Amino acid sequence: MTTPCQKKPGAPDRRSRILGAMLGGAVGDALGAPVADMDIAAIRERYGKAGIFRMEAAYERTGAITDHTRMALFTAEGLILSRVRQEYAREELAVTALYHAYLRWLLTQDFQGQGELVRQHGTCAVVDGVLTGYRELFARRAPCRTCLSALRSGKMGTMDRPVNDSKSNSGLTRVAPVGLVCVDASKAFDLGCASAAITHGHPGGYLAAGFLAALLSRLASGQPLTEAVADATGILTATSGHEECLRAVEKAVAWSSGQQPVTSEVLDALGDGRTAEDALTIALCAALAADRDFRQGALTAVNHSGDSGATAAIAGSILGAGGGADGIPDEWLMELELKGLIEETAMDLFDQLCTLDYDSRYLGKA
Repeated sequence: MTTPCQKKPGAPDRRSRILGAMLGGAVGDALGAPVADMDIAAIRERYGKAGIFRMEAAYERTGAITDHTRMALFTAEGLILSRVRQEYAREELAVTALYHAYLRWLLTQDFQGQGELVRQHGTCAVVDGVLTGYRELFARRAPCRTCLSALRSGKMGTMDRPVNDSKSNSGLTRVAPVGLVCVDASKAFDLGCASAAITHGHPGGYLAAGFLAALLSRLASGQPLTEAVADATGILTATSGHEECLRAVEKAVAWSSGQQPVTSEVLDALGDGRTAEDALTIALCAALAADRDFRQGALTAVNHSGDSGATAAIAGSILGAGGGADGIPDEWLMELELKGLIEETAMDLFDQLCTLDYDSRYLGKA
């Protein structure tokens, strides 16, 4: 296990940004888990006028992560294995490695179908990963039904051959590792779209994931958030069918830069966060308004009437990539479930991929 980066003065390096994005997404997910199905009135009634502001109990423990973080971990594992396993040696098989990683996630959630899953896809694809050795990941934390049904179908969805017409947010919440390992934002966009399309066939479901991957690619390389948004928007608008996703991004930018503070009521007006576009709008708006303040951005993203876990997880990844791991409050990290595993996975991403020119080896020559 690689030791996570130590606190350093000055701008965070790429290692710290990758660690910050992975931990930040998990922290946002854990903050939102207790209130994911509550409206803002109920949140304020339970936690006070300011809403939820610290780690609270969900799934019988404080700091519990949900399948937003778990599927992000499996995304990271798929990327890592695409580097070290011979069966994924050809560059176009990076997406297949992600598909197999999501099948391993399915193995942890679909107890009755485990035998058939192994018979259909083979032990190497479905079982032989590090994450399936963590029994904690087998507990059910409201797994996405779209992901379950798509992966049970036995078909790997693609943008050209969709398995459904879903644009729910779970293709978006798991995509962060793709952006973190791709230095080229255009390649991050393409692989982000492909990874989400494995389970989400609507353009709204996979284009938002591509945008977020491109955004995180630029942030991990040290670009300021507003410039990274502009670059990712340029990549998005060159893609067919981008109009809905572009409107989502434009709403986030407009509301975050307006005269009115970004309140719970503002976020509620932007959507409920259950579709990928709505989740992206809310999370991006909260992150932009926070101006690199992780605590402010995460609490804004979690205190509204929509899918608080998804929106705070996305905002946490954005803010963590922008500010590095040092910007995340220590008291939140101390209570985070599986913090050590998340750190180790983030460092493996850096060590196995970012230091070995992942873009040119696995996503095509620049």
